[in-house]
Amino acid sequence: MRTDSDDGVVKVACVDDDPRIVRTVAAIVKRMGCVVDAYTDPQECWLKLEQHPVDIVMTDLDMPEVDGITLMKRIRAKWPDTDVIIITGNADKTVAIQALRLGAFDFFEKPVNSDELVETIKRTMKYRALVKERDRFSDQVSFLSNQQAKRWGISAFVGKSDSIQNVVAEISKLHRASSTSVLVTGESGTGKELVARAIHYGGARATRPFIPVNCSAIPSELVESTLFGHVKGAFTGAIGDKKGAFVLADGGTLFMDEIGDMPPEMQTKLLRVLEDGVVVPVGGTREQQVDVRVVAATNADLQQHIANGSFRSDLFFRIAGYTMELPPLRNRTNDVPLLARHFAESLSDEMGFPAPDFSDAAMVLLQAHPFPGNVRELKNLVERALIECEGAMIEPEHLRFLPGMHGHNQASTPPIEGDSPAVNLPDKGAASELPLNLQNAEKLLISRAMAEANGNVSAAARSLGINRTKLYRKLAAGGEA
Repeated sequence: MRTDSDDGVVKVACVDDDPRIVRTVAAIVKRMGCVVDAYTDPQECWLKLEQHPVDIVMTDLDMPEVDGITLMKRIRAKWPDTDVIIITGNADKTVAIQALRLGAFDFFEKPVNSDELVETIKRTMKYRALVKERDRFSDQVSFLSNQQAKRWGISAFVGKSDSIQNVVAEISKLHRASSTSVLVTGESGTGKELVARAIHYGGARATRPFIPVNCSAIPSELVESTLFGHVKGAFTGAIGDKKGAFVLADGGTLFMDEIGDMPPEMQTKLLRVLEDGVVVPVGGTREQQVDVRVVAATNADLQQHIANGSFRSDLFFRIAGYTMELPPLRNRTNDVPLLARHFAESLSDEMGFPAPDFSDAAMVLLQAHPFPGNVRELKNLVERALIECEGAMIEPEHLRFLPGMHGHNQASTPPIEGDSPAVNLPDKGAASELPLNLQNAEKLLISRAMAEANGNVSAAARSLGINRTKLYRKLAAGGEA
């Protein structure tokens, strides 16, 4: 660690067995605003340095008992950030050059020329300032990277279901494979970009850029420019050179969302870049090498796209070095209470007020809802509830489900192994059609929990998050078993 004081004062130690040289050098260095300790005995200098390290040591080469090379080696071994300047006679230039090769920063010759000495000290101080700025910038990058890792890392995943824990385990594996391309599939709103960011910020590329690109949101005529950049005059409106997403993500991760919507003519160009790691901007001729990890995502069936000819099979195998499928929220209903409370806390913090809790009735409604919009829909629903709620409790009347989002006609989706069963309302044509209300939603939940627990009331109560006595009362009051 560099010892420059907070006020910018540089500490210097000067050692030479000639008292006149020491006095002359010390006087010049002091006039430059440095704090100087002068020694004629290298052993004394070493003992003082062990108590009070300095920024710069200026040492003669030819001294009795301990020569300058030996002293420099000891200093560099113990304080690698301390810069050593060699004081040498005209006949010692060969030795001085050797000292530079061994780690000395600079040297000046006897007899001491004040102008040359001042220039030597200035060079050293300028170098130290540059290194200090570099270290400060590196610390800032590390801090920002750590902050991003905390925000987007594995800890950002909320849920105890088997399926979400499997996702977390897969992300952890990908941290060890920093160049493997990844394809993340799943319905809209399941958190594909969150997975991509967790892969990035937990791995070796965390300090480099994470660049997201939504392939479906880019006009077809601008896809190539967005990905690869362009040069001035390449097309109408190209008023200057522009870097593309691949160059911006160099050393880091490029997240390509909805890659299934990429125009066929661009798929060939993308494949070549992924295979060669070379980008040529639109209208340009100069190639640029890039090192980019690609995480792609889609809610489409790419195998079906390949079958109908709208997606290249060779591009699929290039981006699908490792594939992950994210479960829909309706297949992990046990995570709904955890996610709802997580969103309530984080959003309330942003809004500047304490997070309200959810009443049992409100939570029953949430768990009964199929969430066709998945986690994104749940977050939006909680945000609206926070705006509606003026007390310390979110009630059913605060849950304003969007029109057409109740999922009455949605077919039941089989739950993923290890998860709680999906809670689906009856089909429209079912004989026992029930309107979506609190009483019917609660009956559905109880019935489903009892069936899953094979009639074991204790197990059903645990899955519902209530005590056994409360469940007995609800069953006695008409809850279906």
